[in-house]
Amino acid sequence: MNIKRVLILLAGLLIIVGCIPSLHPLYTEKDLVFEKALLGTWQDQNSDDSSWTFSQGGDKEYKLTYTEDGKKGEFIVHLLKIKDKMFIDFYPKEQEGINGFYSAHMVPAHSFMLVKQIEPTLQMCCLNSNKLKEIIQNDPKAVKHEKLGDGDDKDIFTASTEELQSFIMKNIDTPDFFADPSNLKKVKVDTDKKASEIK
Repeated sequence: MNIKRVLILLAGLLIIVGCIPSLHPLYTEKDLVFEKALLGTWQDQNSDDSSWTFSQGGDKEYKLTYTEDGKKGEFIVHLLKIKDKMFIDFYPKEQEGINGFYSAHMVPAHSFMLVKQIEPTLQMCCLNSNKLKEIIQNDPKAVKHEKLGDGDDKDIFTASTEELQSFIMKNIDTPDFFADPSNLKKVKVDTDKKASEIK
């Protein structure tokens, strides 16, 4: 299959709008951290149409259920630190109910955000796609990438984890390298209501 066609299919698996997909994770095992403060359900302070529910999936792994307009997507998530900066890496879980032939043509990808803080509000931000485009136009070899189809402004990173980390940290202080952060507040669970639902 033509690599550009594969990359276009890959982009369809990403629910987190605006984040630039990557074939490789941003982390290695030594970079991983776990923060209990991230656990729970978070919502945008200005909208209740979407929610992010993080639960523990492993020693240094989270499960994320991202809900938007009633539609859910599940991700395997890792927190990581590179020097003094924290990032979050998302990877879609396999979807059930998809036939084998169709799923064989779907190539999942990683996406990541800079985590500015977890408390009192969760602030995460994607790379600024316009700034990334400017950097790549000035130096096409700045980071390995591919276009997602002819005439499409969106890119996908094909750089290795080490190369990707190097590129991010080289530009970490570049103005507008990251887009404006999300501002998510933790949703308080009504324990009495939850207990009655279990009964």
